[in-house]
Amino acid sequence: MIMIESGLILLNKSIAMKTFTFGREEGIVKAKTALIAGSTGLVGSELLQILLAEKQYATVYAIVRRPLAVKHPKLIEIVCDFDRLEAVKEYFAVDDVFCCLGTTIKKAKTKEAMYRVDVEYPVILANLAKEQGVCHFLIVSAVNANVGSFIWYQKLKGQLEEQIKSIPLTAVSILRPSLLIGMRQEFRFFETIAIKVVRGLSLLLKRSWPKLAIEARVVAQAMYQLAQRDKPGVTTYSPEQMEDIVRIAAAGPGIAGRRL
Repeated sequence: MIMIESGLILLNKSIAMKTFTFGREEGIVKAKTALIAGSTGLVGSELLQILLAEKQYATVYAIVRRPLAVKHPKLIEIVCDFDRLEAVKEYFAVDDVFCCLGTTIKKAKTKEAMYRVDVEYPVILANLAKEQGVCHFLIVSAVNANVGSFIWYQKLKGQLEEQIKSIPLTAVSILRPSLLIGMRQEFRFFETIAIKVVRGLSLLLKRSWPKLAIEARVVAQAMYQLAQRDKPGVTTYSPEQMEDIVRIAAAGPGIAGRRL
């Protein structure tokens, strides 16, 4: 059964409640609904803050493994096993689905487990979004994603993108960030070193900083801004394009990124 208490939904069996959605009718723009997966990660946690703070969304569903520390009137948590996402498919009856899932080999322990989180789960999310008629599916990939790459991580993300592109969704935005910068819950020694090296290289080689590293909040802000656009088909966005999207949005009304 499903228990609902203070905006929290706990899934026990494969029963789900019917959700409702707001959209565009007869030229009138109404508040939308969104679903986010990966809301505890670097980009996802930033994005969740934005979705809850911005008036464009009336309800935000967060699929999580365990209850979040964040509480908000607009937030409805769906606590479930990601191996049983089909059990909560009715919650995908929203306008926009944001996928910020991703892990590391250190956390996953094996390549197979990492593949499950980085590829299999997002593909299931995309298929459920298609089934429920979602308007826009947005997902975080990685720079240089290429199914033919000799670098395993880039190949992994390339496989993810190829499978997502094969699903006939109305609109798909694939964001390809470079090295992500932000406050993680856990300390990553090699990532910390890499960020310092990248900062030095960007100055030495005079290369554009976003090509080498980008702040997680910028990726989250770009995701939010892209969700407000009606661009059918599949579009990929580079770190530089994400920076431009956020910069242009900040120069006009409706600046994304207000904190709770």
